[in-house]
Amino acid sequence: MKRLIGLLYVFLFVFSLTTATASASNITDRLNVSNESEQPVKEMQEVYDFLKRCGTYFLATADGNQPRVRPFGTAVIFENRIYIQTGKKKRVSGQMKANPKIEICALDLAAGKWLRIEATVVEDERREAKQYVLDQYPELKSMYSADDDNTHVLYLKNVRATFSSFAGEDRTVTF
Repeated sequence: MKRLIGLLYVFLFVFSLTTATASASNITDRLNVSNESEQPVKEMQEVYDFLKRCGTYFLATADGNQPRVRPFGTAVIFENRIYIQTGKKKRVSGQMKANPKIEICALDLAAGKWLRIEATVVEDERREAKQYVLDQYPELKSMYSADDDNTHVLYLKNVRATFSSFAGEDRTVTF
């Protein structure tokens, strides 16, 4: 509660210094204020855009003490989170349930850039989350349904994404 009141005072102070035409997003940008429920949308969008540009990325999980890597292609933004999808009957699903820490690697060969993502996946059993992901990938609807017991959607949490290239320095974003 004290944090909320403190944020309110900061907001009111900054608001009084801005013109009536300043937008809420500009105020937030100037303050660089975030709380635990907000995610840096710009960084998340950049990571998402890179994954979409590549189309296929590689997802790594742990299977006991053995790493497992396979190609994936689903990535959507839903409720300010990046979601992925698989089938509950697949080994990758069980591996993520046993150890939710994953890594993703995507390569944009034409640009000479790649992205590595460290994250924890969180299962979302809500029908609306499943339906949203399937609506973004209608080709999956022949294999999955928001109402079946197989569709497994997960969002990425505690993301640390590192952009790399052959010609430049690494750059890391978190959300």
